[in-house]
Amino acid sequence: MASGRPARLVGAAVKREEDLRLIMGEGKYTDDVQLKGMASMAVLRSPHPHARILAVDTSRARQHPGVLAVLSGEEAREHCKVEFPLLGVRPGGRVRSRWPMAAGVARYVGEPVAAVVAASPAVARDALELIAVRDEPLPAVVDMEKALEPGSPTVHPDLGTNLGVEASRSLGDPDRAFAEADGVVSLRLEQPRLVANPMEPRAVVASYERGSGSLTLWLSSQAPHLERSFVSQVLGLPEHRVRVIALDVGGGFGVKIDPYPETVIAAILSMRLGRPVKWTEARQEHHSSSYHGRGEVQYVEAAYRKDSTLLGVRVRFYTDLGAYGNGGSHAVVEMLTPAGIQGAYRVRDIAWTTYGVFTNRVPVGPYRGYGQHASAYLIERVMDLIAYALSMDPVEVRRRNLIPKHAFPYQTPLGTRYDSGDYEAALDRALELADYGRLREEQRRLRERGVLMGIGISTTVDASGFGPSSALSVRPGYETATVRVDASGQATVLTGSSPHGQGMETTFAQIVADELGLPFDDVEVVYGDTAVVPQGSGTRASRSLVVGGTAIIRACHQVREKARLVAGALLQMDPQQVAVEGGRFFGEDVPDRSVTWPEVGRAVYGPTPMPGGLERGLEATAYWEPPGYTYPFSANIAVVLVDPKAGEVNLTRYICVDDCGTVVNPLVVEGQVHGGLAQGIGAALLEQAVWDGDGQLLTGSLMDYAMPRAQDLPAFTLDRMATPSPHNPLGAKGMGESSTIAAVPAVANAVADALAHLGITHIDIPLMPEKVWRAAAARGVDPRQ
Repeated sequence: MASGRPARLVGAAVKREEDLRLIMGEGKYTDDVQLKGMASMAVLRSPHPHARILAVDTSRARQHPGVLAVLSGEEAREHCKVEFPLLGVRPGGRVRSRWPMAAGVARYVGEPVAAVVAASPAVARDALELIAVRDEPLPAVVDMEKALEPGSPTVHPDLGTNLGVEASRSLGDPDRAFAEADGVVSLRLEQPRLVANPMEPRAVVASYERGSGSLTLWLSSQAPHLERSFVSQVLGLPEHRVRVIALDVGGGFGVKIDPYPETVIAAILSMRLGRPVKWTEARQEHHSSSYHGRGEVQYVEAAYRKDSTLLGVRVRFYTDLGAYGNGGSHAVVEMLTPAGIQGAYRVRDIAWTTYGVFTNRVPVGPYRGYGQHASAYLIERVMDLIAYALSMDPVEVRRRNLIPKHAFPYQTPLGTRYDSGDYEAALDRALELADYGRLREEQRRLRERGVLMGIGISTTVDASGFGPSSALSVRPGYETATVRVDASGQATVLTGSSPHGQGMETTFAQIVADELGLPFDDVEVVYGDTAVVPQGSGTRASRSLVVGGTAIIRACHQVREKARLVAGALLQMDPQQVAVEGGRFFGEDVPDRSVTWPEVGRAVYGPTPMPGGLERGLEATAYWEPPGYTYPFSANIAVVLVDPKAGEVNLTRYICVDDCGTVVNPLVVEGQVHGGLAQGIGAALLEQAVWDGDGQLLTGSLMDYAMPRAQDLPAFTLDRMATPSPHNPLGAKGMGESSTIAAVPAVANAVADALAHLGITHIDIPLMPEKVWRAAAARGVDPRQ
């Protein structure tokens, strides 16, 4: 074992193995792939949010020197057997899929209209200018609430409406709850669309071999096996003839889960040319053409008693689907989002209606906290509004409504079952770290001097570890792992999870080292290649450790038990009395008699007969699907200083106490929390995709779309609790999304708290200076004084 490595690795702060090659610039990404004869692809995109395509003349582009092929929308459709598959479509649903390119009608700015393949990227881009598109602009649907009004233009005229999804449900007796209430708070909340902006943009290399009929795709993807299935269906290729390879993936945040048109377009062109084709996204293409996150309007009413007990909630959700359904976006609207309305609280009487609305914008897709951000933001704002209405401390309001420790596992009225938790203890720890009483005193002193401090609380729970096959999981819920020990005693792990920055090469190796009793450095983790890893559901929804890690444990158990049989035969003792630890097998009663993993490996793979007549090989494959979701909890306190005359918000402190069950590597968890908080704070203060009234994207680059920088963030104060989940042998809960979900309401509540004395109870995110300034000015704050 390497010097300094702890004897027990699960729970140890092991430095990430993958970081050395990445920080030295030795990572390999899709754009780094170089193949013999490779050509470059560029995509012509619609400049209109909605237009009828009358003609596409590609003749000049085809004659341009260096151009190898040009593909129109009609030609692309001829190569496809089906439209893009959608998941979780209910019978009779008004959901519309798409082809890889617009043919007849373009429905959003950035939709592919034609593609060029040339000898170089520059020639391909130049040739796009030679394609003449004759089109007729049509009225654009931009505002999703107005999109449902009579007489609105329609994105898909055959539907006769822009309403793609509608679902309603009433649980308990909301009418009685509101009739018996001492008070009701109501609010309209808007969450704008967000652009994911991972460091590595999307990219694809497609290479078709005419002799074998095999297609290999290098993709910057979070789910290689799902991509393989998608391409197989759309192009009608046998799945075993499609190979997808995800190398190092430079971030995803959900935007690289669902398939894209460019993957299919590159594959078609490679099949036509018989040579490799590469496409790498430009940053402006990412803003206009990669799936956006968020985009909702919510109307909420909450009934409460004068002691602040939350009695009932009524909600209407409007979600912008964009121009087409995408993956399971329609299913998220009607299932996952409303499933979190109750948050961490005991409310039983709930009514909700959700609307998924088509607009002439790029489709939406997964984004960190997918579906659950909306309900968490809503219920956390409600708790502060109740506190404001009753002149109570928001901490006390939450404390009176939190699900108590003795109630777990807790069955919510919405059908979800929270696995474990101690919410009050986590909140108490956050208050202790913040020195909450002293913080409130400081707030009062500063206000006497005219300085506005705000303190925001959020106590959020979210579903993670997706997951069991159920209404919440429209994608496969299992994960796979193969564990192999070779003749030298080294272990190789093949995992269906596909990392893009989570540190799985380290955490999965920690698990294997403990389960097999091997040194950490004797474990290699392999992922991202569908020809090597037999199957997998990919990385999303905080599931890799929970589901992928458990599949690894199950495979390890099978390998370890067979190795014990071999070791028992070599030691001439009962295998049930053989223990394994520190790289050796020994008798529990006679520890001085032992054999090592290399000795067991040589016995299994060497020339001598297998002991005991056992079958050769030390390899096992396991599939695992969890019995239920895991539910991490997070208690957060944000402190801001607000200058109402300038509208400026300065985040000065942030405290987060999380409970993600058993922690395999605390350094990795802290990294996830840091990144998640930055993303959530960015959504609260800075980020939004903006369109004008005609449907043109105004935030089409990083010149217009603001993201947080290091100087915008304080040093975070982090701590952790652990209530292990009973749903997996690790006791782990997902942690990738919790901090992003929690940070938005914590910061929004802090700003509202700073301005509460002015009668300002809510400002929509992002809380940019102009919004804050206008709200303060409307309440009589004069910026000139």
